Amino acid sequence: MNDVTIDRTGLFGMALNLLTARAVHVAAELRIADHLATGPASSVRLAEATGTHEPSLYRLLRLLASVGLFAETAPRTFVTTPRANALRSDVPGSLRPFVLHTLGVLYPAWGEMSHSIRTGEEAFTKAFGEPVWQYHADRPQANDLMNQVMSRESEVMIDDLVAAYDFSSFGTVVDVGGGEGALIAGVLAATPGVRGIVFDQPHVVSDTLLQSAGLADRADVVGGDFFDSVPGGGDAYVLKWVLHDWNDEKCFEILTNVRAVMRPGGTLLAAESVIEPGNDPAASKILDMVMLVLNGGQERTREQFEILLGRAGFHVKRVLPMVSSSTSIIEAIAVEPNHE
Repeated sequence: MNDVTIDRTGLFGMALNLLTARAVHVAAELRIADHLATGPASSVRLAEATGTHEPSLYRLLRLLASVGLFAETAPRTFVTTPRANALRSDVPGSLRPFVLHTLGVLYPAWGEMSHSIRTGEEAFTKAFGEPVWQYHADRPQANDLMNQVMSRESEVMIDDLVAAYDFSSFGTVVDVGGGEGALIAGVLAATPGVRGIVFDQPHVVSDTLLQSAGLADRADVVGGDFFDSVPGGGDAYVLKWVLHDWNDEKCFEILTNVRAVMRPGGTLLAAESVIEPGNDPAASKILDMVMLVLNGGQERTREQFEILLGRAGFHVKRVLPMVSSSTSIIEAIAVEPNHE
């Protein structure tokens, strides 16, 4: 075995990434990036502002400075960086809710990943004793944080979405699983002639964002369960980050319900990560494991989407990658039942 080449340093670094991620989570909890938004601050001042133990806080900041999250410009004095600015709570597309949710609320689930690999089942239920959606439905604070994550992530991709796809030919766009309505708000703002419907679970859906954007008169908000039915009357149906939450059979149920209220020739737009062939690093492959652990879902290749959508009565017309995210628009057309 002495002639086996090993990379202990590389593997050691990979294994320790978990601790770095948790350090980022603590910085998000303490709002360090917010405290540095007005300029440099010493670890003493930051400890006073956050109610923490200064020597330990300094060690945290030193670690995070070593990976580029902050910068130590003088002994025990730190400034923000573009990477840290993404943790500020007051910037569009802030990742602070994502960090707090993924590395905080969901953290115990990652420790049960082996359960998913051994069984193919989601690990979240094993870790928490109930499915991920029920967990959030029962806990308003966790649910609010998840909604913030979805809204902030939507902010990042909405400009790309309306730039990449022309919605002006549609009279009504239905966002299935639309949460607080961020996507519909973006579509309506960019396309004045369009009306919208936001559809999601009753405890999730809200018109607050639409009201604040002055768009509530052009959109309806409907509560329900897409495993039972979806609202009719749409010329286009959008499923943003919905299909990756579920296995193929659950996706088929959702898609069948969507197809049931669509006319032949209607448009389905699925906004999802598409796994490209090969073994190059890709966010979609990490997200694939996240979906498996949380809900038994998965990211998919184009071929897998074509098979899944075809089975439900759709033909994939094209896949449009978006510029600023790992998400693509999968455009599919509702076809007659006998379409080959």
